[in-house]
Amino acid sequence: MAERPEDLNLPNAVITRIIKEALPDGVNISKEARSAISRAASVFVLANNFAMKGKRKTLNASDVLSAMEEMEFQRFVAPLKEALEAYRREQRGKKEASEQKKKDKDRKTDSEEQDKSREEDNDEEEERLEEEEPNEEEEVDN
Repeated sequence: MAERPEDLNLPNAVITRIIKEALPDGVNISKEARSAISRAASVFVLANNFAMKGKRKTLNASDVLSAMEEMEFQRFVAPLKEALEAYRREQRGKKEASEQKKKDKDRKTDSEEQDKSREEDNDEEEERLEEEEPNEEEEVDN
């Protein structure tokens, strides 16, 4: 497991092959772009190392942010933290809206079921009353 950021540099041949496989034929990529992709990949390798130290198999945001700080990408960490927090707030809002919608739907369903039950009770009561009415007429006739 690499401990120093410079140990994480991936071979240029590997990076070039990955890029060529991902891009359509005839598309060229500059040396600076290859270098940027290599450094970005190194950030994720280092983040994976942080996750492994934490005995986890899944990378999380804090692993990536820590790796970025160690790889000298500090200027990107604050904006990324802000964007991550905004994303999390948005997801929380969506989740809360979804839960509220489900609660409203459940309430509506419960209300409809109660109304239906009341209607059935009323229908049964009306039928019972209708059955009693002829009995009363029979008694009057006698």
